[in-house]
Amino acid sequence: MPVNQKVILYKPPLKAQFPEDFQNQFHTHIYCHNGWIKFVFDGRKFYCKKGEFIFWLAGLPISELSVSANFKATILFVDKDLLTTSLPSATVSIDSYIHARENPILHPDKKDREKILRNFELLFDKSLEINHRFYKEMLKLQMQLFLLEMWHIFEDELDRRKRSLQSGSLYERFIQLVQEHCMNKREVQFYSDRLNITPKYLNSICKLNTRITASEWIQRYTKEHILLYLQNKNLNISEIADEMNFSSRSFFTRYVKKLLGVTPREYRERL
Repeated sequence: MPVNQKVILYKPPLKAQFPEDFQNQFHTHIYCHNGWIKFVFDGRKFYCKKGEFIFWLAGLPISELSVSANFKATILFVDKDLLTTSLPSATVSIDSYIHARENPILHPDKKDREKILRNFELLFDKSLEINHRFYKEMLKLQMQLFLLEMWHIFEDELDRRKRSLQSGSLYERFIQLVQEHCMNKREVQFYSDRLNITPKYLNSICKLNTRITASEWIQRYTKEHILLYLQNKNLNISEIADEMNFSSRSFFTRYVKKLLGVTPREYRERL
């Protein structure tokens, strides 16, 4: 494997391999053709079988990884910096990223499965054209097309999940509401009102299910949105504050400092 390779693709019948330190350096995409793969992701156990798709965000811990004897998969690794610097739109990506973090397995239909594999090939092929006069620009554009196609599939999965949770438990409905509204609503009262219960009862439901309060869940999802926005340097800090419905840039700065321990500007300087 060439040094500094930005995109790596393994296809059957080649043996699936994981590059050294792949969890920190690459976003990982796996399409399972046969057999199964098990893993622990963000502290939770998952099982992926034939016809399903896995997406692991770079930087999140993957452990207890095991596969069946007949496991066959197409695996695409994308350098995290290539993906981050190629984001076509921060606002479009937010829901897909949050959904991927909580639900790393997709269940695409036949058409989307074919589209996923075709996008793997297209991105990988472009990454090999290193002698192209406009290599960086061309690869960035292909990365953007790849992302838009994948986000479309993630959004379809998210819509299906929303419909399935409409009759779910109060806790499941609360988490769904947070995913939908934490960009603009960060008070427990808003969510308890939507569920027709008191804030105290909502907190007790959350602690019973996860030992984490409703307020902490709201902060977790809000933090994810803020980090994604700050990583996209096409948006200035005032624009992010407006997008997330903060009353002023200074209030947003104080909120981020409390949440991350650093100001938005300091966080970006560390990237």
